[in-house]
Amino acid sequence: MKEVKKSDLNNNKLSRWEKFCFFSMIVILAGIIGWIYEFVFYYFNGNMTQFYMQGGNFLPWINIYAIGAIMIVLLTYKIKKYPLLVFFVSFISTGILEYFSGLLIYKIFDGARYWNYNTEILNFGNIDGFVCLRSVLSFGLSALLLMYIILPFCINLIKKANKKKILIICIVLLSIILIDELYNLVICKIFDLPSAIDFYRSLGFQYVK
Repeated sequence: MKEVKKSDLNNNKLSRWEKFCFFSMIVILAGIIGWIYEFVFYYFNGNMTQFYMQGGNFLPWINIYAIGAIMIVLLTYKIKKYPLLVFFVSFISTGILEYFSGLLIYKIFDGARYWNYNTEILNFGNIDGFVCLRSVLSFGLSALLLMYIILPFCINLIKKANKKKILIICIVLLSIILIDELYNLVICKIFDLPSAIDFYRSLGFQYVK
């Protein structure tokens, strides 16, 4: 695999439109991979009796994984030649992100929990139900996948693809995701409209409590 140098993300290597496409691809892929991870995990967590829907969007995409992926890229691309350091920086930073995201949701929404490691399998190292060792180990390993496989793939694709086509694709896909996110976070609440969760529950899908 061709090594991606740290300068690949600098202005002299990626133009503005290429940077936009790169981070759009990371947001899209990380959110989808995160959704798949949770979909599979909660199937096993539920004794393999049924599948649970995850996230709060119509699309199979979870925002915190996209946020975490962008954070990992920004924190570790300069130290990319040191995989062990990439792992530990990602391990610690994603743990902090997950813990305080869960705590903030809990405080703002009167005890609401979007995830609760107190009730899950493999929850060793659990801290207040917001973070556990299994989750941050998974994120640390995922960071290696991101930095050494997904990142080079995205940059290589951007460099080889037709500028206009890939830019249009990224704008369209990112716009669809952001509209989905905006609708479920804001619009459906303001206008009392059915959310993605309401929609999937009406079809008989279960969500993790």
